Amino acid sequence: MVATSHPLATEAALHVLRDGGSAMDAGIAGSAVMAVVEPQMTGIGGDCFALVSAANDAGRVTAFNGSGRSASAASAEQLRAEGLTEVPVDSIHSVTLPGAIDGWFKLHARYGRLDMERLLRPAIALARDGYPVHARVAWDWRQSEQLLASREASRAVFMPGGACPAVGDVHRQEALAQTLERVAKQGPAAFYTGEIAAAMLRTLRANGGVHCEDDFAAVSGDFVDPISTEYRGRRVHQVPPNNQGMTALVMLNLLSGFDLSAMPMMSADRMHLEIEVARLAFAVRNRHITDPHALQARPEDLLSEAYTSELRSRINMERAMRDPGPVEVRKSDTVYMTVVDKDMNAVSFINSIFHGFGSGLLCPETGVLFQNRGHSFSLDPDHPNVLAPSKRPMHTIMPGMVTEDGKPVLSFGVMGGDYQPIGQARVVSALYDHGMELQAALDLPRLFTLASGVDIERSLPPEVMYGLMEKGHALQVVDEPIGGAQAIAIDHARGVLIGASDPRKDGYAAGF
Repeated sequence: MVATSHPLATEAALHVLRDGGSAMDAGIAGSAVMAVVEPQMTGIGGDCFALVSAANDAGRVTAFNGSGRSASAASAEQLRAEGLTEVPVDSIHSVTLPGAIDGWFKLHARYGRLDMERLLRPAIALARDGYPVHARVAWDWRQSEQLLASREASRAVFMPGGACPAVGDVHRQEALAQTLERVAKQGPAAFYTGEIAAAMLRTLRANGGVHCEDDFAAVSGDFVDPISTEYRGRRVHQVPPNNQGMTALVMLNLLSGFDLSAMPMMSADRMHLEIEVARLAFAVRNRHITDPHALQARPEDLLSEAYTSELRSRINMERAMRDPGPVEVRKSDTVYMTVVDKDMNAVSFINSIFHGFGSGLLCPETGVLFQNRGHSFSLDPDHPNVLAPSKRPMHTIMPGMVTEDGKPVLSFGVMGGDYQPIGQARVVSALYDHGMELQAALDLPRLFTLASGVDIERSLPPEVMYGLMEKGHALQVVDEPIGGAQAIAIDHARGVLIGASDPRKDGYAAGF
């Protein structure tokens, strides 16, 4: 079974499974397709993370960190000297090294069966021959019109004829097709060294970047041990920092101290609790999560029962908190996919360029659009997440996985930038506190806790809105959907896979 945010990615991944490929093979093929057909969300100029449960590894969950680092010459002091208080979202300073290609090949080397030329073939064909722009993609595309119009190379590729493509328009990325074809044949070295890397460097340096050849050659993702917490008799796994996955675990630890089964999922009390728990968890994230080599607090301490109890004591079920801590969050979006193959290998896989069309900087020779993940760095010299040479920033994209009795029972992800921990905790609670079906858990109305208030979707019942306002929450109804999600549940007893895909995106779940 496959669940992705785009129909073409789901189809490509399913064909790989039918051809005898592994779950990871299908994940790579699907992610490569999304790097072409969802250019506003992801691409080979971005990063990836994965959680993998391999059947021949006794179900043990392995994490992979495929996030890129800052340039070796990056300097927070220099940016502060220029009068900056943060890394600008669309500046050259926000461009970190792209980790996705390295990640795909490392994951393939460990878990793949089919060769990479077969896996990248669908993406190459779509980039070269064209793909129809889907409805959600077209909507997202228009939101970045100003950014694309301000960049000559991006304008030429992503605004053909001077306008963003409309729904159903066929779009092509010929330079990207050539790059993918070369990488498929020659491996990751063709991307991080040689002509492709030289072309990317010319673009970055021409725009004021301090990146160098050694920075590209040094890109290397890592297999790491996941972090986890127990929730209602199951274990929820996340990628450790610099990934923000710990934020969801903090939320679940806090929620575990309440009898949520006694609170209707769509009630003001239940939604109030979600808001307060999220605010506390984001404050923890914003104080502590950074490159693992720069951490000043151990994840196990932040997930301890003593620390959780101290945080939980600050929650008042009648009134909104006034000073939860540094809750600054940002809106962005990404793509996610999950695959389970016939051997019950499960892959939870996420790829991103961060904000819509990333930095907006495109290398015209290679078709590589650079991410702006460096925007997540702080410029505060006393903060653990301060910008520094060859450093990974706090990273929002987070695959999730749940195990029970040592076996994977849920491979899932919730998109939406900083929203992701809230979304994951919401899905887990809906399933294991309220016994909801998987698709219903993804369909639930959403809210997003912000520093200044709470964004809510229009589908939130009016009585819940009034109840939240009575507790002191400032609500704002938003027109755009909040995030997206895909999930596959594994019923080992019956030998059945249950897939779900968020209607907020264009994708779907399918299996055979």
